[in-house]
Amino acid sequence: MLNRYRAVTSAYYRGAVGAMLVYDITKRQTFDHIPRWLEELRGHADKNIVIILLGNKSDLENQREVPTEDAKEFAQKEGLFFLETSALEATNVETAFMTVLTEIFNIVNKKNLVADENQGNGNPASLAGKKIVIPGPAQEIPAKSNMCCRS
Repeated sequence: MLNRYRAVTSAYYRGAVGAMLVYDITKRQTFDHIPRWLEELRGHADKNIVIILLGNKSDLENQREVPTEDAKEFAQKEGLFFLETSALEATNVETAFMTVLTEIFNIVNKKNLVADENQGNGNPASLAGKKIVIPGPAQEIPAKSNMCCRS
């Protein structure tokens, strides 16, 4: 049974480029489990995966059990991005996604630049003109037929 679990786990993480580890600031136990989840991520996902630690429910400050400083310190020690969010109030939720997406984009661009240099053309201009549009709350996602890049 354990081997089957590990096979499923590896398949689940394969190809992941970003992860959000979320704990509840009002429940210390959720924060205490983060190291185990981080170990699992690092054991099964790509070494370049972008990970952000998110303390959710920042709107419940009066019920806080996890000091911000504890989480910041852990994130810094582990090389993670960190934010506190409130899904209820939509505080820092978009920022969390944008942080992860921006860092993934930067990593992909660096890999493309290295690949171009290794292929000998040395022309970073091959990335010029490529756009990634991330829809905001008031924007519509274009239909698949319109998703091609245009110069």
